[in-house]
Amino acid sequence: MDFSLNPKQLEIKNLAREFAEREFPKISKKCDQEEVFDFELIKKASEVGLNGIFIDKAYGGAGYGYLENALVMEEYWRVDPGLGGALTCVYFGSEMILLFGSEDQKKNYLTPLCKGEAISAVAVTEPDAGSDVLAVSTQAEKIGDEYIINGSKMFISNGTIANFYITLCLTKPDAASRHERHSVIVIEANRPGIQRDKLRGKMGVRAHDTARISFNEVRVPRENLIGEEGNGFHYFMAFFNRSRAYVAAQGVGVAQGALELAIQFIKKKKRKTIRKNLAQYHIAQHKLGEMATWVETARNLVYKAAWYVDRGKIDPALISMSKWYAGEVGVKVVSEALQLHEEYGGLGEFDISRFYRDAKIVEIYEGTKEIEKMVIARQFFKGD
Repeated sequence: MDFSLNPKQLEIKNLAREFAEREFPKISKKCDQEEVFDFELIKKASEVGLNGIFIDKAYGGAGYGYLENALVMEEYWRVDPGLGGALTCVYFGSEMILLFGSEDQKKNYLTPLCKGEAISAVAVTEPDAGSDVLAVSTQAEKIGDEYIINGSKMFISNGTIANFYITLCLTKPDAASRHERHSVIVIEANRPGIQRDKLRGKMGVRAHDTARISFNEVRVPRENLIGEEGNGFHYFMAFFNRSRAYVAAQGVGVAQGALELAIQFIKKKKRKTIRKNLAQYHIAQHKLGEMATWVETARNLVYKAAWYVDRGKIDPALISMSKWYAGEVGVKVVSEALQLHEEYGGLGEFDISRFYRDAKIVEIYEGTKEIEKMVIARQFFKGD
């Protein structure tokens, strides 16, 4: 069994690391404080081949897999979670178009994403329907050759900056099965009847645009329907079983970044004083040993889950294990790193407060850790 990355994967990982270390520090503080995203970053990432990692080359993507996307995600979050999340979210949701969309939809929507000329958004969460996808009530009524859409979405990544929304809508409310009532429809952001309200003052990932979206009599043509009507739930589950495999890498990245900052702090600031106190020295060593082990364990789990997906083996339990565990590791390692920094953790060159604020979101979005544990446990009772 070979756990090593191949040369191309190592090249992508190193490219992402170099890009993040070169570009993120220039703008990270401003983007966090002002809650904005630098759109030039998208063009720069596209120019070096770090945009649309898993999208087919036929549509301008890099044509790699979800493991490669996880590698990029990890390196970005290692340097700056807010910018890393925003940048890799540029083509978020494109999986559904890639897997189930028509050829025209792939050309019209995927190609601009890969060129850095457009931004996508996934619109599923609602004010009264968070983790329960089947409770989504935004309605798309089919009249003639159009869908008329009414409803609202909440906590939508890229909400105010997206060019289009890949949206879960209720299209067949009377279907006998709850799993056949929804459809996925692409809604362009410039259509009349859309209101976008930016959410400000978030605890973390402030460079990552988040918004509430309202649809009031929004009309879209029937050709904006992805795949078949009534299959929306199944399409979103297929999406989650890919996106969670690489979103989990965010937890690995933020944990790795915090671990490195803690090591640097001890080397620069505490080495002389800590060695005079043997007990304190041993405590620091033990903490760093634990943190490094947690990170490596989470990394192996995430890589395995993404590697399986790239080989067509969709294992929801394994994917949920990686998402839950890596998210938890991110929070634990950042917390321990801050503890090692003592009072310096929020000051000057040693400030890791942004990592502390950003880490928690990985345990919440793309399925809370409670949902992930339920997915894992359900595998034990299949067929009962």
